[in-house]
Amino acid sequence: MSRTANRSVVPSPFWRDAALPFIEARTVDDGRSICYAKHTHDTFSVGAIVGGTSTYVNGATHEHVGRGVLVIIDPEQVHACNPYGPDAWAYRMVYVDVPWLARLQHSLGRDPNRDFHGFSPKLTERRDLFAQFGGFYRTLVAPGIDPLGKESAAVEFFTALHGALDRELPGPRAGDDNAKLARAADYIAAHCREGVTLDAICAAADLSPSYLIRAFNARYGMTPHAFLIDRRVQYGRTELRRGRPIADVALDAGFADQAHFQRAFRRIAAATPGQYRSATS
Repeated sequence: MSRTANRSVVPSPFWRDAALPFIEARTVDDGRSICYAKHTHDTFSVGAIVGGTSTYVNGATHEHVGRGVLVIIDPEQVHACNPYGPDAWAYRMVYVDVPWLARLQHSLGRDPNRDFHGFSPKLTERRDLFAQFGGFYRTLVAPGIDPLGKESAAVEFFTALHGALDRELPGPRAGDDNAKLARAADYIAAHCREGVTLDAICAAADLSPSYLIRAFNARYGMTPHAFLIDRRVQYGRTELRRGRPIADVALDAGFADQAHFQRAFRRIAAATPGQYRSATS
């Protein structure tokens, strides 16, 4: 029996979220038994090689790629990746619907009369992009992060990817949008206990997602999602001072459960909700 036949097949889970229907992810920790025929996707795909080596065929590109490489695959592009060598081939893939990415491209200054602008580079070894993809991927698949945090991470990563690799992209927009950013902050504060979406914040501020996240961070020192979590924790402080049960406060503040409230509270207040409540009861 061959070495391949002796290997157990490692699960390769897909991640999806009904609140973010435009994006999908896949984790493969040992792909040595996987074999892909040449194929296409109707999505834009980007993936990180985190272990081992694979062959990578994408149009005229024929490479052996290993840890630290991001592969970039335009929609409908014929491609194939397959394991190469004895080590476990591990990778993380993200698939994004073209209309969502096209809207982001238009907001970044690309021609709005074109549906999608493809990438010339088919791979990159830039360490900054690889590291940012890793952070984005962990945020995307984490069970305790709300849709706003996940979509914000997606916007930040794909904005960075375009900024680094899209040579025709215009430079960053200039301008004073403090009033619009204030509207965004006010909207988040007013709706912090609800399921706030990035689209809703952008509509309130009349700003594109990519510009909103970048400019909001520059203006307030944190992203819109971090601002949302901060507002929820501040609400939690107020309710804990009233002596309310921690579990009730967690849900009322907009957190998925008490554990997520505990982690956010401790990160921001450097104390647990229980410690804070006992000191004020």
